Amino acid sequence: MRFYVVALTVIVLDQVSKLWIQATIPLGYSIPLIPDFFAIVHVLNPGAAFGLLAAQAAGIRNPFFIGISLLAIGFILYYRHRRLDDHPLASFGLSLILGGAVGNMVDRLRIGMVVDFIDVHYYQYHWPAFNVADSGITVGVSLMMLTLILDERRGRHRGPAS
Repeated sequence: MRFYVVALTVIVLDQVSKLWIQATIPLGYSIPLIPDFFAIVHVLNPGAAFGLLAAQAAGIRNPFFIGISLLAIGFILYYRHRRLDDHPLASFGLSLILGGAVGNMVDRLRIGMVVDFIDVHYYQYHWPAFNVADSGITVGVSLMMLTLILDERRGRHRGPAS
């Protein structure tokens, strides 16, 4: 049950924050919070990470990304119930990824692109703007990788399998 509570928490935080940004900050506007380092912005990303496929026509891009999201969600649910009963860290990571995937898919269904609002930069050098869903996906993938590394190390210390 915790798996779904975590995923739902990411979805709710993501959607509430995006709706707040859309209601209070004009599109394209930036509010510096830490000069030359961190700002809240309101931008729309029609593509995937780093604007991937952003130039593709919306009639192709949106069904593609929604289809990929649905496949990812299906895979996550299948994998979680078949493989992760004894891996709580990986399960937590997967719940963050699920919440992020659903959060960004809701944007694509609602407005045809993803609302991004976190701008981390060093003077004029900007990391692409992102959101709560993106953060959930990034942290979730990092936890999954950490689980793989820890499992590999544990396996080496046990010796060869008999």
